[in-house]
Amino acid sequence: MNPSSITVSRAGAVATVTLARPGVRNAFDAATIAALHAAFIELGAQAQVRVIVLAAEGPAFCAGADLNWMRAMAGYSEAENREDAMQLARMLRAVAECPKPVIARVQGDAFGGGVGLVAACDLAAAAAPARFCLSEVKLGLIPATIAPYVLRAMGARAAQRYTLTAEVFSAATAQQHGLVHEVAADAAQLDAQVQQWCAALQAASPQALAAAKRLLADVAARHVNEALLADTAERIAQARASDDGREGIAAFLQRRKPSWANT
Repeated sequence: MNPSSITVSRAGAVATVTLARPGVRNAFDAATIAALHAAFIELGAQAQVRVIVLAAEGPAFCAGADLNWMRAMAGYSEAENREDAMQLARMLRAVAECPKPVIARVQGDAFGGGVGLVAACDLAAAAAPARFCLSEVKLGLIPATIAPYVLRAMGARAAQRYTLTAEVFSAATAQQHGLVHEVAADAAQLDAQVQQWCAALQAASPQALAAAKRLLADVAARHVNEALLADTAERIAQARASDDGREGIAAFLQRRKPSWANT
């Protein structure tokens, strides 16, 4: 990891990954993308980590692509641009597919790829003054690598509007369209919401949370047919037979906390 790009800290079972380039509004460059990818792969593999919070320093959450990085890309060949884009795509997938729940703490503006980063997280809370913008078309670009996550979060119709118009929209509008789940009046309320979610997630089975994330990602766009019925039946059968499934049912019947709630 590049320590100038991000910081990683842990308090108990909650890890916090913080974008640490406030001087450039936490914009992406190659080092930041690589550091985020590495952090989410590493934290996702650590059993002692139960929840990951994605936060940022300074007034902005993430301004998208760094200008100096964009200048460098202007001289890239098509193949170099493709590989560079793949690094961003792989980082977003590492966030979205992390087996641990990921919470976005959006204290300020998220533009361009920053919107995609918020959308890739499982839960998102934003401060009321935060603004959002899918700004790519103004630069002659398209929000290609972030599109799967933006579409999943906002739905096709809202994503179509804000992708084509590049309008700046408020945290309240982001909540209306599903990009963020909660809007907080100030930093204290924002932290309180994040802490509430962290507590709720730590009360759930780690195995079940990871399986539930895979389930939601896999069935979201599928038609309800015999194959889907068989798939979902197999998943719940495996969950019931898992260690956490057996422990959870036993704890419920015995009116006690399950073992993971004590860790």
